Amino acid sequence: MMFRLRLAKDHLGAYASRYSYAGEAELIERIAPARARGHLRREEFLALCRWKTPRSQPRCAENREDYVNEVTRIALTTGNEELKIRVLLALHGVSWPTASVILHFCDRSAYPILDVRALWSAGMRRVPQYTFPLWWEYTGFTREISRQTGLSMRTLDRALWQYSKERQP
Repeated sequence: MMFRLRLAKDHLGAYASRYSYAGEAELIERIAPARARGHLRREEFLALCRWKTPRSQPRCAENREDYVNEVTRIALTTGNEELKIRVLLALHGVSWPTASVILHFCDRSAYPILDVRALWSAGMRRVPQYTFPLWWEYTGFTREISRQTGLSMRTLDRALWQYSKERQP
């Protein structure tokens, strides 16, 4: 396995408690209905994209409402893990990290956010080429940490991001 936590599992909660990212609480509230509905509306999609990477906004805005609805419906309802993430890459302005954000906040299953900070905290030395095998291994790794610690995927993601913010050279 290519992942190994750089910090002790019993420190994850403390790092998560120090995490702060502007607009996250509002974002979570805004997109909560999408999980129950089974797809994103365009305005929710744009809010998620803006939260993850504001510079992608012009490209993300090229997506029509019906296209966003259908692509995200497929992603959030299929049982095929590879299709789940790859179909999101068909949206204009969406790369692996943004696709992972959509799954993280909107899918009923637990998915991590692909982020260079979190990946560093999980033992990666440099930013990788994003691929399905990498994403799927990272998903399994974070699900196992979540299971072992009892932390939600959101809390774990916050901890990994914060640890990197405080410790990455």
